[in-house]
Amino acid sequence: MGEIFRQISLYRFIMFCNETNMDKVVLDCGAGGNCPPLSLFSEYGYVTHGIEFNTKQLEKANEYANKKSQNLNIELGDMRNLKFENETFSFVYSYNSVFHMVKSDVSKSINEMKRVLKKNGLLFVNFLTTKDFRCGQGIDLGENQYDQIEDDISVIHSYFEECDPDRYFYGMEIIYKENRVFERMYEGEIIRQGLVEYILKKT
Repeated sequence: MGEIFRQISLYRFIMFCNETNMDKVVLDCGAGGNCPPLSLFSEYGYVTHGIEFNTKQLEKANEYANKKSQNLNIELGDMRNLKFENETFSFVYSYNSVFHMVKSDVSKSINEMKRVLKKNGLLFVNFLTTKDFRCGQGIDLGENQYDQIEDDISVIHSYFEECDPDRYFYGMEIIYKENRVFERMYEGEIIRQGLVEYILKKT
């Protein structure tokens, strides 16, 4: 039995991707960490590419890939300015990443993802909502944007009302959207999280 990845929403995204006739070429925007989900796509036979802004997270992802003898093609990059040609990828996603910046940069990043996505290709992206327990904490930057401490590091978090991100997806068809508020255990406490997730088709 293969490894079960914790990024559960991406299993649904793969299901939608597999139902298309597109070439199996995928880009992850925010691909770092010690369990990169591009490994999941590799196991499903996809040609993978990823960009990661944080060098430490990039190193962790490449160490993981080396241990599994996978060539995930993760490199240093900025989703606000992707170094790829227009319509390069059949599938693009950003999982738990794009909201780690101010909303003006979120807009730039979404536009870049749309640009490198092929016509009829699919995009997955998720956003924190204002119902998340962390909304309101930290240094207030206005418009539900906060500078917060995460793992002893200062990190930007932007929070959205449920329908706010819709405006980023002009020229795309929303084929799946889920607004979730749920509770889970974290470091011995029950926390409330709020997320809205999209799967979209470029028309």
